[in-house]
Amino acid sequence: MEYPERITALRVFNKSPVIAVNGLTARYGDHTILDGVSFQVLKGEIFAIMGGSGCGKSTLLKHMIGLYTPVKGTVMIHGVDIAGADEATLKQVRREMGVLFQSSGLLGSMNLAENVALPLLEHTDLSAATIERIVSMKLGMVNLSGYGHYLPSELSGGMKKRAGLARAMALDPTILFFDEPWAGLDPITSAELNNIIKGINAGIGTTMVIVTHKVESIVYLADQAIMLDRDERGIIAQGDPRDLKEHSPDPRVSTFLTSDTAELNKEDT
Repeated sequence: MEYPERITALRVFNKSPVIAVNGLTARYGDHTILDGVSFQVLKGEIFAIMGGSGCGKSTLLKHMIGLYTPVKGTVMIHGVDIAGADEATLKQVRREMGVLFQSSGLLGSMNLAENVALPLLEHTDLSAATIERIVSMKLGMVNLSGYGHYLPSELSGGMKKRAGLARAMALDPTILFFDEPWAGLDPITSAELNNIIKGINAGIGTTMVIVTHKVESIVYLADQAIMLDRDERGIIAQGDPRDLKEHSPDPRVSTFLTSDTAELNKEDT
């Protein structure tokens, strides 16, 4: 499915990085997955982490959100080394981060409104009326107005992803992380999610980091991308994905960005 031509405009990003990954090395036991990976994500960017199966995309994401600790190197979020931060500082940094997991992560025993309200109830002292208004607004942002009383089991896969995104945005994070957001979605539903992601980024300037092998969406959405390679255990390309697709001298990069094989990868390390 083809999307409308991406609107091109001069986008001025804050020159200070929101995220800085420096010399990150990740291992499982004696097996090194990533070795000395470094890159920056600027404020307001849609930044994609792409690559084939087993290249370490999900491993890198888990280090960036603080679930894993690097063997070497640092992950700086808003200038804070999240691996070395104390619990109070880490809690503050995590409030600036929202995560949409591949499975959407909704609690099946709660309806959508309750799922979206959960971070607000746990991390704020807002009144019930204020939380209700915020929940309604977040559901509206993902085209789910009127679905607050539905249980996750009553929704399609695409609606669950959008509800998970509404919950990820509940605390107004400055950074949103996406783990394979299009997994299991048909082309029409994927296009709808693309437009929502793009609209949020354009409307409120949220910095976004997307881990995916879905080439079509990378090229449509991302301002910058890195490509990881399993054999190299690191980055083999970085830049605007449209430029990489057309001009990369590395056949691994051009093949990935112009073939359907990237769509077939289903699992990552």
